[in-house]
Amino acid sequence: MAAAPAAAASPVESFIEAPGPVGTLKGTMLAPAAGGPVVLIIPGTGPTDRDGNNARGVKGATYQHLAEGLAASGITSVRIDKRGMFASGGAVVDANAVTIADYATDVRSWTASIRHLTGAPCVWLLGHSEGGLVALVAAKQGGDYCGLILTATAGRPIGQALREQLKSNPAMKPFVDQALAAIVTLEAGKHVDTTKMDPALLPLFHREVQDFAISELSYDPAALLTGYAKPVLILQGARDIQISEQDARRLKQADPKAKLVVLPDTNHVLKPVNSNDRAANVAAYADPTLPLAPKVVETIAGFITANSKAP
Repeated sequence: MAAAPAAAASPVESFIEAPGPVGTLKGTMLAPAAGGPVVLIIPGTGPTDRDGNNARGVKGATYQHLAEGLAASGITSVRIDKRGMFASGGAVVDANAVTIADYATDVRSWTASIRHLTGAPCVWLLGHSEGGLVALVAAKQGGDYCGLILTATAGRPIGQALREQLKSNPAMKPFVDQALAAIVTLEAGKHVDTTKMDPALLPLFHREVQDFAISELSYDPAALLTGYAKPVLILQGARDIQISEQDARRLKQADPKAKLVVLPDTNHVLKPVNSNDRAANVAAYADPTLPLAPKVVETIAGFITANSKAP
């Protein structure tokens, strides 16, 4: 009787660190037993942790699901806590005293630490949402990056996308004019007076985050991508209510050789949504038991594998 095939070894999880400004940055590496290409998952907007969750109702564990799927496909991932937040709380004195360029500096630190730890010749940058902008700024500054995976990433200056989000959200209708005026002020590099602002808008515009907002609003993602020489995957969900397919196509125009994939029935946090019901779309953000949408892992893993083969 033939011997039963050996079970595949489970991926190895380890907690790793990188130098931060005043303390250590911390993250989780999930590596298949056989090693392979390495991808750094750069988190999205606000106080989002290494698993893709935050206290604003996002509990879908998107980055954890992604890491597990990539490991099953032979790809190592590192997912991280931002400077000043969660386990990286000691990396800076004030988590709000930060710019997009600062986050890009942390990407370079992480890349150096990952290469030292794994021996990888380069690291893929996978940026989700705001993390895509961070990846673009890091790539523009230069580093040992294999290429970019831009998921649910704005292709226009973020002020334009933010205006669309505010106008399309029924809950914002009573405050939208005040919010739009605040965006104009921040785009001009000036601070907004929040003393008379409706409290519903303070999470977006409170004084402590305005310097960061001014930084973020100053970039044009498509301009950053123009002329980039390494492989790029642009992955967009067709049911994303935060970033539109128009954004993905603008990125593609900036880099015609990039691979653009628009996945049907996929929302901003890469979960499956099968209707135009906004409430159902938002509910998917909070469901950690809901797997990633079909083809998300397959598309990312296939692109990394195809572009990691030796010439």
